[in-house]
Amino acid sequence: MSRPSDYDDGTGAGGSLRAESPELGITGWGRWFWRQLTSMRVALILLLLLAVGAIPGSLVPQRSADPNGVLQYEQDHPTLFKILDAFPIQAFDVYSSVWFSAIYLLLFISLIGCVLPRIAHHWKAWRGTPPKTPARLQRMAGFSEVRVSNPAATSEERADFGARAVEAAAGLLKKQGYRVETQEATRRGVTEVSVSAERGYLRETGNLLFHVAMLGVLISVGIGAALTFNGQKVLIEGETMVNQLIDYDTVNSGRAFDTASLEPFSLRLNSLDVSYMSPEDGNIDALGQVKDYLADMTLISPDGSTEESHTIRVNHPLRVHGSPIYLIANGYAPLITIKNAEGEVVYRESMPFIPQDTNMTSLGVVKVPFGITTDDGEQTQLGLRGFFYPTQAELDTGAFTSNYPDLENPVLTLDVFTGDLGIDSGIPQSVYVLDTEKMTQLTGRAVDADSLTLTPGDTVDLPNGLGTITFESAPRYAAFDVMQNPAQVWILVFALAGLGGLMWSLFVPRRRMWVKAVQEPDGVVLQYAGLARGDDPALDRAVEELRERHRELL
Repeated sequence: MSRPSDYDDGTGAGGSLRAESPELGITGWGRWFWRQLTSMRVALILLLLLAVGAIPGSLVPQRSADPNGVLQYEQDHPTLFKILDAFPIQAFDVYSSVWFSAIYLLLFISLIGCVLPRIAHHWKAWRGTPPKTPARLQRMAGFSEVRVSNPAATSEERADFGARAVEAAAGLLKKQGYRVETQEATRRGVTEVSVSAERGYLRETGNLLFHVAMLGVLISVGIGAALTFNGQKVLIEGETMVNQLIDYDTVNSGRAFDTASLEPFSLRLNSLDVSYMSPEDGNIDALGQVKDYLADMTLISPDGSTEESHTIRVNHPLRVHGSPIYLIANGYAPLITIKNAEGEVVYRESMPFIPQDTNMTSLGVVKVPFGITTDDGEQTQLGLRGFFYPTQAELDTGAFTSNYPDLENPVLTLDVFTGDLGIDSGIPQSVYVLDTEKMTQLTGRAVDADSLTLTPGDTVDLPNGLGTITFESAPRYAAFDVMQNPAQVWILVFALAGLGGLMWSLFVPRRRMWVKAVQEPDGVVLQYAGLARGDDPALDRAVEELRERHRELL
C-alpha cells in the first residue's frame, strides 16, 4: 500500500515527532519527591525498613543498654569491633545512629504528609452538603421504586404530592442522623424532586483520630525515651537504698534525663514475706507454689525526719514522687563470714543467689579480692561458687536438690577457687559470675575433692589452710525496679484516643441515601437507593426499611 505524497515519518525535513518531557526544575523535583514520600507505598516501605533496621540492635550489645557487653565485645573481636562501630554503621548505637534516625524521621514526615491532607479534605466534606442525586438511581445499591397512580390528578397536584413525599423522606432521614438536602431538577422535560442524605462522617473522623493518636504515641514514646529513667536495686532484708544514681545496681536513662530530677528519698526493706501453698489449702499438686509476695517497706523522707510504712506486692507498685517502684524478683542471700589463716575477717556479706527453679535451688558466687595468704606466703584472690538449697533433699545419684522453696532444711555447698579473679582487667564484671580462667579449683567434682557443705551456724576450714568460712544465716532479698517517665500519661491518653478512633472507624458506616419523586402522566414514581463507602452488608436492608417507613408515613 503506497503512502500519501505529503506523509512525514519524522525523519525528513518536517522534523521529529518524538515527544520530550519538559525540564522539572527544582520546584518540580521537590513536588515529585514530596508526593513519593507521602504515598502509602513509601510509608509501608519505611515502616519495613524501620523493623529491619532494629534487627542489629538485638544481635550485638548496645551502649545504652549493655555498656559492659560492648567492652567485652571489643576485647573479644577487636578488628570486627572497629568496623561495626565506625560511621555510618554504628552497630553499637543502632537506635541513635544517623541511618536509623533518618528512617525514623522520614517515616514521621511521611505519616504527617499523609494525614494532614486527609484532615483538610475531611474538614471540607464535613462542612459541605450531600452530593447531588444521581440521574439514574437504578445503578445504586438497594434500588426500588413505588408507583403512586392517579390519572385524574393535575400536573400541579402531582408536583405537590412529590414535594410532600420528598419532605417526609427528608424528615425520616434527619431522625436517623443523616445530613439532608432537597434538590429539584428537570430532565427531558420531566420534573424530579429528590432528597440527598449522607451520614457516617465519624467513620473518617475516627480513622483520622486513630492515625493522629498513633503519631502522638510515637512522639510521646520518643520524648519518653529521651527523658526516661529506669534503675534496678537488690535489697537484702534490713538494707536501705537511696534514690540516687550511685546507689543503683544498674541504670538505664535517656540522653536528656536530668539526674537532678531524682528525689533523694530512701527506702528500707524490713522483710519479704512469701506465702506458699500448703497441705491445708487442699491442693497437694500445687504444694510449694507461691500465693503472694509482700515486701514490708519503710519510706524515709529526703531529710530523714519522717518515716512511712508501705507494702509492695507483685503488680502493686509503690508510687513515690511520680516514680513507681515495682517488685520484680526475690531469692535468698546467705550471710557468709570468711576469715584468713590469721583469724582476721576478710569477708562478711549477704550475697544474693539466683534461683534456678521453682523450689528456689539457687546459684551464687563469692569473691574475696584480698586478705588471703597461701602456704608459701603469697597473696591470692579467693572465689567460691556453689548452690543454696532451702529444703535440701538427696537424689538417687547422690546430688543435692531442693524440694520446697521455704527454709525447712537449708544447706549451702561451695567449690573453692584461688588465683586471679580478673577484676583488675579494666572490664567490669558481673557479681553473679565467676571467671575461673586464671584460677585453680581446690574443691568439687572436677578435682575429685568434696565441696564445702554448710548449714546455718556451721564453720568449716578452707582447703590448704587458707582460713575458715561460716554460714551464719539465709535472709531473703528482693529486687526492685524504679521507673520515671514523664511521657507515660500522654502515651495512655493517645492510646485511648486511638482505640476510640478505631472503634468509630470500624462500627460507624458511611452511607448515602436518596429518595426521588419523578412525575409521570398517570402519577408519581418514588425511587429509593443507597451507596456505601466500603463494605456495608446492611445497606440493602436499610434502604428497604426506609421505603417501608416512608410508605407508612404517606
